[in-house]
Amino acid sequence: MSAATDAIAIDRTDPKPVGASRLRQIMTLVRRNLTHIKRQPEMLTDVTIQPIMFVLLFSYVFGGSITIPGGDYKAWLLPGVMAQTIAFSSFIVAVGLNTDIGKGMIDRLRSLPIQRSSILWSRSIAALMHSSIGVAVMSVTGLFIGWRILDGVVGGLIGYGLLLLFGFAMIWVGILVGSAMRSVEAVNGLMFSTMFPITFVSNVFARPEGMPGWLRTIAEWNPISSLTQALRDNWGVPGSQVRPDAPWPLHNPELATIIWAVAITAIIAPLALRAFNKRTTD
Repeated sequence: MSAATDAIAIDRTDPKPVGASRLRQIMTLVRRNLTHIKRQPEMLTDVTIQPIMFVLLFSYVFGGSITIPGGDYKAWLLPGVMAQTIAFSSFIVAVGLNTDIGKGMIDRLRSLPIQRSSILWSRSIAALMHSSIGVAVMSVTGLFIGWRILDGVVGGLIGYGLLLLFGFAMIWVGILVGSAMRSVEAVNGLMFSTMFPITFVSNVFARPEGMPGWLRTIAEWNPISSLTQALRDNWGVPGSQVRPDAPWPLHNPELATIIWAVAITAIIAPLALRAFNKRTTD
């Protein structure tokens, strides 16, 4: 009886097998996502060729008819295209997540000792790294067309920090869309029909002053406009001054960008998590 009791005691104290730590899970899945990019480099076209194409087209085709008082249009344009590129991080994560769900990858991961949150964290980190490649490419491109950071290292770092913060907020939009839509085609249709108007109805490519009154109001309160203006201010882009009667977000673009990023995350993140849990438990 004593031996049996001792055996039971030993069984109860034996540690149960557990999976890898959350950090290791996340880093393993990030490496998986980056491996896909390495094996399919065409996945980088949306953050390399496309932004460069926008800069060259608008700078040399349309730039001659767009005047920036006190500044050069090419240098003025580049921060806006960077803001557009980081906003498209939502597109990247939406397509990638929807593809993983559709192909059963999430179901296979759920069969492993892995926390579900690790899947979303890894996808978010990979998407930010993906978009950061585009920002780096745009920075190098800017040096060739005359763009410079004129307000010092601190201003430069603040600008890049705001880009990453806003990109993190947009990733939750991508998680929501990628989880809610039932196919990649649906994701593409929804994201194209929303993200392109949002980025074009802003101060990315043209000053809002030349827009009709109602459209100018939308453009000036657009979160992309706040981010773009914050980049221009912190990088000392000539001609980035706004008119005295411009709305509050354009006169306080750094704070406005932070508020927009926090608000988007606070509103969209719970909806995204609910959509992801519902889609992956059906």
